[in-house]
Amino acid sequence: MKTFLKVFIVSFICFFIAIFLGSYSYVKEKDIKVESHTGNSLHEKVDIKKTIIEKIETKPKEPETYENLKEAMEKSSRVNFLIMGLEDVRTDTIIFASFCPDSKKVSMMNIPRDTYIHRKGYNLAEQRKINSIFGDHGPLGVKKTVGYLLDGVPIHHYVILDYEGVKKIVDAIGGVEVDVPMAMKYRDPYANPPLNIDIAPGKQILDGQKSLEFLRYRKGNKKGGYSDGDLGRIKAQQGFMESFISKASENLSTVIIKGFSHIKTDISLKDSLSYARKALGMTTQDFEIFTLPGKAEFKKINKKVLSYFIYDKDETTKVLEKIYNVK
Repeated sequence: MKTFLKVFIVSFICFFIAIFLGSYSYVKEKDIKVESHTGNSLHEKVDIKKTIIEKIETKPKEPETYENLKEAMEKSSRVNFLIMGLEDVRTDTIIFASFCPDSKKVSMMNIPRDTYIHRKGYNLAEQRKINSIFGDHGPLGVKKTVGYLLDGVPIHHYVILDYEGVKKIVDAIGGVEVDVPMAMKYRDPYANPPLNIDIAPGKQILDGQKSLEFLRYRKGNKKGGYSDGDLGRIKAQQGFMESFISKASENLSTVIIKGFSHIKTDISLKDSLSYARKALGMTTQDFEIFTLPGKAEFKKINKKVLSYFIYDKDETTKVLEKIYNVK
């Protein structure tokens, strides 16, 4: 089974849609052709220079306000994406990303991999974590589950990026500066691909391979790791995303040429370009990042005790109301 990237995906795809394709400068003197691989395995070749014929000057405007979340979901022009990073057949990272064409902003919400999900007929403790959904029901099953967690929010597309694409992108832009919070050491020869993480603490520029190790690190073989588990790792990965977005903004054409062929998605390149026209004028400041509200708890299921992330429904609704600009 091909292994896919973790939280890095969101910074790439959101940047790709909202900033890179929203910039006209990269096609002024270029004739760029790229090939995309959509979820149905069809190949699509698009001449970007012919697709974006002219620069469309648009300015952000205040998004409409709504009386309640249900009305917002029905009437809003938002486009929502599900970003998934797989570890074998489990989703090691799930991120909900929402683009508003009116305000030209992207809101992202990390869904912890250990989020508890009640699944009728699935009685093993491991089957009650959201990261187990993909192996049984694929990306559409994960979309349905995340939609349920997020008050029925519509999810229009999914995106997956493989490890090789990440390595190529990071190396192509000269690495990403990260403040590594601790000594990261972990070895797992049976992982796919195998893990042999060894990163010293402190501020440094990580190349493609080290970036992958940083994003995949959770804890050491015997001790260490993030004191708050997966939430700590999410915070570190969010810092990586911010640094990546800043660096990638200086290397736009490199990002798309090196990375797009490694994406598996149900978004056609033509649709991406259509979204991009609406994103013209965005900057790297037009991103906000949330984590699904909740807390870690232990639960006993079928005589086995595991740590789960129990999401807070009321607080989650408040975050969605902020994203959707509900009064």
